[in-house]
Amino acid sequence: MFAGVFFAFWRTLQILTLIPTLGILAYFVHGFTKANELTPGQILTLFIVSVLAAVWAICTLFAYNKTRHNAFFVGFIDLCFIGAFIAGTYELRDASNNDCAGINFGPFGNAVQGYTFAGVTVDVQKHCSMLKACFAFGIMNCIFFFATFILAFFYRRPNEDVVVRETHVRKSGSRRRSGSGSHRGHRRQYY
Repeated sequence: MFAGVFFAFWRTLQILTLIPTLGILAYFVHGFTKANELTPGQILTLFIVSVLAAVWAICTLFAYNKTRHNAFFVGFIDLCFIGAFIAGTYELRDASNNDCAGINFGPFGNAVQGYTFAGVTVDVQKHCSMLKACFAFGIMNCIFFFATFILAFFYRRPNEDVVVRETHVRKSGSRRRSGSGSHRGHRRQYY
């Protein structure tokens, strides 16, 4: 019971973090396509992984009852997405080293254009910050998919005994001319 609730909670968190990642990376893919340039591999890798992961997370959340019947398969695919997100964030690792905001404390530094809050001016570079956010969301999704990987095994259907009831059906037949004139059949019903 609790594993199912936690599984749905983590799947919802995955969807909530994958949607902004998809939007941001789609912005970059569209920009490069519009400029008739190839999209860099570091952006394209995480974009493709995010699209596939979002579809997977939505499908397994809506097919909630089916998930427990094939928990090993769901766990295996989640494990594959962990590896794919590690590869995507590794490709985008250069974004983590960039300084996207120059902070100026009024009279103690040079004035830069940007947003001013209580005497503090912050110049935010939009594209750099968007790539950093995708990098952070990629790391978060590695953790989230690991959580659902573990929960999938707790959420699986326990080994229940399958009840098989056999019924014997006796048909006497005038249709069959060969044989003894009666036919015994077996029907199995699984519960």
